[in-house]
Amino acid sequence: MERTSAFSRRAVDWRKRMSDTVAYGLLVYTGLQIFVTMQAIEVGHSASMLPMLALVVLVAAVIPLFRRFERRWEHLDDAAAHDPALRSACRRDQLIVWACSIGLPFLLTALFKAVSTLF
Repeated sequence: MERTSAFSRRAVDWRKRMSDTVAYGLLVYTGLQIFVTMQAIEVGHSASMLPMLALVVLVAAVIPLFRRFERRWEHLDDAAAHDPALRSACRRDQLIVWACSIGLPFLLTALFKAVSTLF
Protein backbone atom coordinates (compact mmCIF):
# COMPACT_ATOMS: atom_id res chain seq x y z
CA MET A 1 0.00 0.00 0.00
CA GLU A 2 1.40 3.35 -1.05
CA ARG A 3 1.23 6.11 1.49
CA THR A 4 0.73 9.66 0.29
CA SER A 5 0.34 12.74 2.35
CA ALA A 6 -2.71 14.95 2.16
CA PHE A 7 -0.51 17.63 0.59
CA SER A 8 0.60 15.43 -2.31
CA ARG A 9 -2.94 14.22 -2.98
CA ARG A 10 -4.22 17.76 -3.28
CA ALA A 11 -3.96 19.12 -6.80
CA VAL A 12 -2.39 22.50 -7.33
CA ASP A 13 -4.78 25.18 -8.53
CA TRP A 14 -2.77 27.27 -11.00
CA ARG A 15 -5.36 30.06 -10.85
CA LYS A 16 -4.83 30.51 -7.12
CA ARG A 17 -1.08 30.11 -7.42
CA MET A 18 -0.87 32.92 -9.98
CA SER A 19 -3.29 35.12 -8.05
CA ASP A 20 -1.12 34.75 -4.93
CA THR A 21 2.04 35.46 -6.94
CA VAL A 22 0.55 38.64 -8.36
CA ALA A 23 -0.64 39.82 -4.94
CA TYR A 24 2.72 39.22 -3.27
CA GLY A 25 4.56 40.63 -6.27
CA LEU A 26 2.57 43.86 -6.06
CA LEU A 27 3.36 44.15 -2.35
CA VAL A 28 7.07 43.68 -3.01
CA TYR A 29 7.00 46.08 -5.95
CA THR A 30 5.18 48.75 -3.95
CA GLY A 31 7.54 48.45 -0.98
CA LEU A 32 10.63 48.56 -3.16
CA GLN A 33 9.28 51.41 -5.28
CA ILE A 34 8.58 53.54 -2.23
CA PHE A 35 11.93 52.71 -0.62
CA VAL A 36 13.98 53.29 -3.77
CA THR A 37 12.12 56.47 -4.69
CA MET A 38 12.48 57.88 -1.17
CA GLN A 39 16.21 57.09 -1.25
CA ALA A 40 16.52 58.95 -4.55
CA ILE A 41 14.70 61.96 -3.11
CA GLU A 42 16.88 62.01 0.02
CA VAL A 43 20.16 61.60 -1.86
CA GLY A 44 19.35 64.17 -4.51
CA HIS A 45 17.48 66.54 -2.23
CA SER A 46 15.35 67.02 -5.27
CA ALA A 47 12.33 69.23 -5.16
CA SER A 48 11.37 67.85 -8.56
CA MET A 49 8.14 66.00 -9.06
CA LEU A 50 9.87 63.38 -11.19
CA PRO A 51 10.61 60.99 -8.29
CA MET A 52 6.97 61.19 -7.26
CA LEU A 53 5.98 60.39 -10.83
CA ALA A 54 7.72 57.04 -10.36
CA LEU A 55 5.15 56.19 -7.70
CA VAL A 56 2.31 57.09 -10.04
CA VAL A 57 3.66 54.56 -12.54
CA LEU A 58 2.59 51.90 -10.05
CA VAL A 59 -1.04 52.75 -10.63
CA ALA A 60 -0.74 53.67 -14.28
CA ALA A 61 1.23 50.72 -15.62
CA VAL A 62 2.31 48.06 -13.17
CA ILE A 63 -1.05 47.04 -11.71
CA PRO A 64 -2.61 46.49 -15.18
CA LEU A 65 0.54 44.61 -16.25
CA PHE A 66 0.32 42.26 -13.29
CA ARG A 67 -3.44 41.96 -13.70
CA ARG A 68 -2.85 40.74 -17.25
CA PHE A 69 -0.84 37.79 -15.91
CA GLU A 70 -3.55 36.96 -13.40
CA ARG A 71 -6.30 37.23 -16.02
CA ARG A 72 -4.53 34.70 -18.24
CA TRP A 73 -4.95 32.08 -15.53
CA GLU A 74 -8.31 32.93 -13.97
CA HIS A 75 -10.25 31.89 -17.07
CA LEU A 76 -9.16 28.26 -16.82
CA ASP A 77 -11.87 25.73 -16.11
CA ASP A 78 -11.49 23.43 -13.09
CA ALA A 79 -9.88 20.61 -15.06
CA ALA A 80 -7.27 22.85 -16.68
CA ALA A 81 -6.61 24.69 -13.41
CA HIS A 82 -5.34 21.46 -11.88
CA ASP A 83 -3.51 20.13 -14.95
CA PRO A 84 0.11 19.29 -14.05
CA ALA A 85 1.11 19.97 -17.66
CA LEU A 86 0.66 23.71 -17.01
CA ARG A 87 3.34 23.73 -14.31
CA SER A 88 6.12 25.08 -16.56
CA ALA A 89 3.88 27.80 -18.02
CA CYS A 90 2.86 28.88 -14.53
CA ARG A 91 6.48 28.92 -13.35
CA ARG A 92 7.46 31.04 -16.36
CA ASP A 93 4.75 33.59 -15.59
CA GLN A 94 5.68 33.58 -11.91
CA LEU A 95 9.32 34.29 -12.77
CA ILE A 96 8.29 37.19 -15.01
CA VAL A 97 6.08 38.65 -12.27
CA TRP A 98 8.91 38.39 -9.72
CA ALA A 99 11.47 39.84 -12.13
CA CYS A 100 9.17 42.81 -12.72
CA SER A 101 8.42 43.15 -8.99
CA ILE A 102 12.07 43.35 -8.08
CA GLY A 103 13.60 44.95 -11.17
CA LEU A 104 11.11 47.64 -12.15
CA PRO A 105 11.47 49.82 -9.04
CA PHE A 106 15.20 50.16 -9.65
CA LEU A 107 14.79 50.61 -13.39
CA LEU A 108 12.05 53.23 -13.06
CA THR A 109 13.91 55.20 -10.41
CA ALA A 110 17.10 55.17 -12.49
CA LEU A 111 15.12 56.33 -15.51
CA PHE A 112 13.48 59.18 -13.62
CA LYS A 113 16.80 60.20 -12.06
CA ALA A 114 18.37 60.29 -15.53
CA VAL A 115 15.52 62.41 -16.87
CA SER A 116 15.70 64.78 -13.91
CA THR A 117 19.42 65.39 -14.48
CA LEU A 118 18.66 66.42 -18.05
CA PHE A 119 16.17 69.06 -16.98
